[in-house]
Amino acid sequence: MTPEASQKTTETLDVSSPFDGSLIKTLPFQTTDEAEQMLETASRLFHDRDSWLEHDQRIAILQKLSSLVAAETEDFALLIAREGGKPLTDARIEVTRAVDGIALAAKELLNVMRGEEIPMGHTEATRGRTAFTSCEPIGVVLAISAFNHPLNLIVHQVIPAVAVGCPVIIKPAMTTPLSCLRLCELLAEAGLPAGWCQPIICDNSVAEKLVTDQRLAFLTFIGSAKVGWTLRSKLAPGVRCALEHGGAAPVIVDETVDLESVIPSLLKGGFYHAGQVCVSVQRVFVAQTIARDLAERLAAGAALLKVGDPSLVETEVGPLILPREVDRVQTWVEHAIASGAELLAGGESIGETLYQPTVLFDPDPDSMVSTAEIFGPVICVYPYRDRLDAIRRANSLDVAFQAAVYTEDLTIALDTVKRLDASAVMVNDHSAFRVDWMPFAGRRSSGYGVGGIGYTMQDMVQTKMTVIKTS
Repeated sequence: MTPEASQKTTETLDVSSPFDGSLIKTLPFQTTDEAEQMLETASRLFHDRDSWLEHDQRIAILQKLSSLVAAETEDFALLIAREGGKPLTDARIEVTRAVDGIALAAKELLNVMRGEEIPMGHTEATRGRTAFTSCEPIGVVLAISAFNHPLNLIVHQVIPAVAVGCPVIIKPAMTTPLSCLRLCELLAEAGLPAGWCQPIICDNSVAEKLVTDQRLAFLTFIGSAKVGWTLRSKLAPGVRCALEHGGAAPVIVDETVDLESVIPSLLKGGFYHAGQVCVSVQRVFVAQTIARDLAERLAAGAALLKVGDPSLVETEVGPLILPREVDRVQTWVEHAIASGAELLAGGESIGETLYQPTVLFDPDPDSMVSTAEIFGPVICVYPYRDRLDAIRRANSLDVAFQAAVYTEDLTIALDTVKRLDASAVMVNDHSAFRVDWMPFAGRRSSGYGVGGIGYTMQDMVQTKMTVIKTS
């Protein structure tokens, strides 16, 4: 899903702008010994039950944190744009989502950390007994995050742990650690005691030592499928996990749609954050009678998008996270064209860091742009004669995340929703739609477990039952 770059020297990490390569900040790397100390601290805090914060204390911390982040909205937005390359307008939206997500976790605590009465007295053996369940934090959480939403992904991984009372160690993406570090500073300012949230900047060997440690209780990972499944295989017995990988989101468009309304939606879903989103619009299957018209309109819209400096409010498409990603996307597009795809828009890099929003018409089904996650600003349009065959093609990959269907026929909409192999299907909206309280999950190689603030909180608790013999 997300390319990780270790820009490591011997002892430090240079965090640079993906737009112009300028140095933003140099950070020290943590060593294996420091990682061990973090684990020891987190484990000690969890096992010292007298140190646990009460629910109301954690709620108060989260409420204050939400206010502190809101007060720094513009600073965070500029930081996201600088270190991650997300256009400023979209970065501001990310901060707003983060603020709301923190507040949501405080509210969800009432629903997550509650038990229930277990009926007794219905058999002779259960007479004179009262039973109920309660919820406890699962233990030490390790969060490994990705670059494309450098604040809000941290909120989704760290804040649920804080909310339910788990000590958490967070490893941000090496390319975008600064938003994470600032959020951790604000957590301390909001009142979270030392040791309950520890950020770590480390290389992969140190991270793997954290992942494989038996003191860990839960791993939350956002990144590539190859790395995620490998890490899962190395977890100690009993350690739970949630994995969020990538997809190659399919979209079905039938002949009943109004193209004037569909085109802006597809443009946003495909080119938001330069396509560096795990549910970006990628494969658009369109009824043959309108496919060419849709593709040409999409290309015209793509050509008008403002590409450039993400810190400028007028920019709509920013840089890819690393120059090598620009090279990769260029290679995939060139291969698709050589294999028969028609280039309708874009198809070229702009310097080392930017890539033109690109529209390809009818690529070969076996080309990389058709079979793998592009994670760049490229949309592929495929004409179809038969909707069921288009759905078969949409379902043919080993990835399955979110999908979309555009139609004015409710019967067709519901039938397509039923047939698409996806964890969520958007009707008359693009596949990248998400709000933070909805379930968010990949199927098959696209992930494991269910994301979303409340759902992650549920993953990070365990149930205990108490049975009291009263007579």
